[in-house]
Amino acid sequence: MEAGEADPPTAIDRLLHATVARYTMGLSPAALWLASADWAIHLWAMPGKRQRLAEKGLRKAIRFLSYAAGSVADPSCDPCIEPLPQDLRFRGEAWKKPPFNLFQQWFLLNQQWWHSATTGVAGVAPHHEELVTFMARQALDMVSPVNFIATNPEVLETTVKEGGMNLIRGAMNFLADWEREVGGKPPIGAEKFRPGETVAVTPGAVVYRNRLIELIQYAPTTKEVRQEPVLFVPAWIMKYYILDLSPENSLVKYLVDRGHTVFMISWLNPGPKERDLGLDDYLRLGVLEALKAVQAIVPARRVNAVGYCLGGTLLSIASAYLAQQGSDALNSVTLFAAQTDFTEAGELTLFIDDSQLSFLEDIMWEQGYLDSRQMAGTFQLLRSSDLIWSRVVHEYLMGQRTPLNDLMAWNADGTRMPYRMHSEYLRRLFLKNDLFEGRYEVGDGQPISLGDIRAPLFVVATEKDHVAPWRSVYKINLLEAVDTTFVLASGGHNAGIVSEPGHKGRSYRVLRRPAGARYAGPDGWRAGAKVEDGSWWPEWLAWLARQSIGNAAPPSLGAPDKGYPLLAAAPGSYVLQA
Repeated sequence: MEAGEADPPTAIDRLLHATVARYTMGLSPAALWLASADWAIHLWAMPGKRQRLAEKGLRKAIRFLSYAAGSVADPSCDPCIEPLPQDLRFRGEAWKKPPFNLFQQWFLLNQQWWHSATTGVAGVAPHHEELVTFMARQALDMVSPVNFIATNPEVLETTVKEGGMNLIRGAMNFLADWEREVGGKPPIGAEKFRPGETVAVTPGAVVYRNRLIELIQYAPTTKEVRQEPVLFVPAWIMKYYILDLSPENSLVKYLVDRGHTVFMISWLNPGPKERDLGLDDYLRLGVLEALKAVQAIVPARRVNAVGYCLGGTLLSIASAYLAQQGSDALNSVTLFAAQTDFTEAGELTLFIDDSQLSFLEDIMWEQGYLDSRQMAGTFQLLRSSDLIWSRVVHEYLMGQRTPLNDLMAWNADGTRMPYRMHSEYLRRLFLKNDLFEGRYEVGDGQPISLGDIRAPLFVVATEKDHVAPWRSVYKINLLEAVDTTFVLASGGHNAGIVSEPGHKGRSYRVLRRPAGARYAGPDGWRAGAKVEDGSWWPEWLAWLARQSIGNAAPPSLGAPDKGYPLLAAAPGSYVLQA
């Protein structure tokens, strides 16, 4: 055993951790304890900081009492604290009336004090500070006055007005959701969005299948097409059809109807048998096999490759590998909300350290994969106010159901992550940042370099992305030798990408940096990029046209004589796997 290498966990260790994880939403108690201890010990060793916190608490109490007294005489007096711009919990007029104005003001003052208490403690590791701040926010969100009947004026008014019927409906909603959750069923309304029936309906055929992917080729709708085919590499954390939702917001249909030959990878939903599939398998059986098939069906043409989220990261690896091998198979590379540098990977890094990953690996070891519900719990915690507590209030206290739309139904149609692949992804990319720092090895042990990529890049990030923060995505611009067009779109990780023309309220910024041009930091780039109204899709379509050598007759579906027969109609079978 090499120095510093940990002893492998025993079966008892793994069983214990997997059992504990069922009650901690997959979070490592050791990681939480270490962060709390680091913060508490350093705070204890700083009497000056504790004194300042006591003084702040006293000042806030005086401010609150002054406001309480003033609001009795003048209910319209200025509050002593305003919610943060992104905090919409107290936006209703009822929160400005007594006594509810006092509830929300006291809560906001406490929230501000706890932020001061958990930050700025000298000596605390930055990761531990972020984790302690996160835990404090979770606790505060749980006890927000919004979440209780007696302290929420909107819920109280509805309860009185409806004679409590809202609470009866809410209880029925809760029982229905609980029954579906326990039974592993999709949420109510998801049955309206079945792939191949109402979503993922763009005509095409599965032209290749192996034990990890199905490759879909879409049928042409124009007399001529661009000579360069488009290959989509979607994330395997979710199913591919976010890129082919309803006909009116399908990016696949948008491209096909405008003269592009489109191919799509549809990933297998892995189970225990696939536990030992690794990142190299996803590269070789996924991207490289799909690329081989596309080049056989559309011969003598380079490919416009597109990667989304994790699929974009994998496509970056494939692009660097192909460049290292001297291949010119790629005509261009487009990345949607995809990170290549993980040093500033947003709030997800809260759950990425050695303690947490060891714990997570033991969870996956027991079952052979990470379940989609376990991943969903992590994402919900990152935005608990919006994704957990607002739902509790709206559906269980107000008794109102929000009808599912296609994007919400897709979001509930999760996939599993194989044990080995997910462990490699988190350790090699998130924790060690091997890809961006030139240590990532493919197969034969030879490290690859993103700096070898020469195909022009079109990179899309979104302003409100909690999964791939746009400043993190922007670091692709550090590759000096690549012509890079960077787009910053309004919206979040999914809604900012599914941004079809005509979608109200959409906007984007775009600037091109030619190969060899000087680097501009993200804030400087944003200051220099003009805001454009509408969807960024036409911008990308125009960019693809500039990379093209012209039009030709559409290729046939598949190539049976080359080993790529038509196996099934789109969307295939892998996307239907539960």
